[in-house]
Amino acid sequence: MSEYNNLLRKVNQYKEVLQNTRDYRQIWKDSLKDFILEELEKGAKAVELDAKTDVRGQMENLEAIVLSLGDVKSGMYQEVSATIKRHLIKHNGSLIYQQLFNGKIIVLINFPFIENYGDPRAPKTIGIYRPEELKAPFFLRHLEEFITEITNWEDYDDDEPHKKIGYHINFGATSNEDGVND
Repeated sequence: MSEYNNLLRKVNQYKEVLQNTRDYRQIWKDSLKDFILEELEKGAKAVELDAKTDVRGQMENLEAIVLSLGDVKSGMYQEVSATIKRHLIKHNGSLIYQQLFNGKIIVLINFPFIENYGDPRAPKTIGIYRPEELKAPFFLRHLEEFITEITNWEDYDDDEPHKKIGYHINFGATSNEDGVND
């Protein structure tokens, strides 16, 4: 039997992980979903953030809670005719708490984007948590990071230092004795 000790340990670990998934899913249903909703609504209300929370539950055990800043006219539009304007819609961004296949919770930031104006930026993962790890202070930190990221998106410009590009820079041109680059 001793030749199976390592395999037995791995099988027991596998069974524990499967049980954790069942437990995490039950915790979500029993309390975590409501707790997340309450914390997000409380945080938004405390700072007068115009946001809406919503539960998206098309798939059992893959539900998501979304705190959204909504959709607005972007201020950009195409003039179709003298009397008709086709507005581009701006999605203002969202903070998402979604169940993963294993019952853990992934927290994501969906960045703002304007429909038909470039490609939306990929969501940013804040973290993946077991249900017992999500305590009240985490929600404040997540909201702060969300607002920081959304603000940075809105205030985009080229003030950030960028890598310089160019033939002489990338290929290491050297100066000759006259100080002129080769």
